[in-house]
Amino acid sequence: MNLRRWFFLFWSTMAVGGVVTILVGTIMQWTDTSFGFMGLEATGFNALMMALVGLLFGAFSQMGFFAYLILTYIALSIIRKSYLWNALQGYTTLFAVGWLGYSLYEDRGSLDNNWIFWVLPLLLVLASAAVTYFKVKQTNMSAMAPTMFLLFVVTILEAWPSIKGEESNTAAIFFMIIPLFACNAYQIMWLHRLVRKNTDTTDPAVTAKPAV
Repeated sequence: MNLRRWFFLFWSTMAVGGVVTILVGTIMQWTDTSFGFMGLEATGFNALMMALVGLLFGAFSQMGFFAYLILTYIALSIIRKSYLWNALQGYTTLFAVGWLGYSLYEDRGSLDNNWIFWVLPLLLVLASAAVTYFKVKQTNMSAMAPTMFLLFVVTILEAWPSIKGEESNTAAIFFMIIPLFACNAYQIMWLHRLVRKNTDTTDPAVTAKPAV
């Protein structure tokens, strides 16, 4: 991963965050009259502000993504067995699914929808599994646990302020978690392409698929 490719990933991820945030915010404004963002009457201003917030989501997603890569590097240097690290990520993901549902169930009285404690974990697991399927198809089976961990656990940690915030509600949770998930999915699907390009440039004889 050279500097030019990192800049591409950085700015394109922010662009994804901006576009997805505008789409999600606009749909929420059309379907939920209680959802407001800087005033419902100023549609153009709302779109601009949502785009700026989306850029921040993209940058925040980048921080979480590279923090995960650093964590993986440190974990592999300590554990030294990639299958053990993948197993740990798999168990952590399963635990996080139950933990998220339990946390939302505890706060169901303060949320405007009682069904979110099971709908959100289910939707996030299904979306993560769908992206993981394409990731594994393009790389190999060893990418399954890291991809699920990134898309579920890291996304939840990044969106935690909206999940457990003082003014937490269903609209705020989806408004933050959908762009963050989209940015994380975009990054993980691009990572092996960027790394593969770099590998092919330096050593044409290398044909192995990357794990992440």
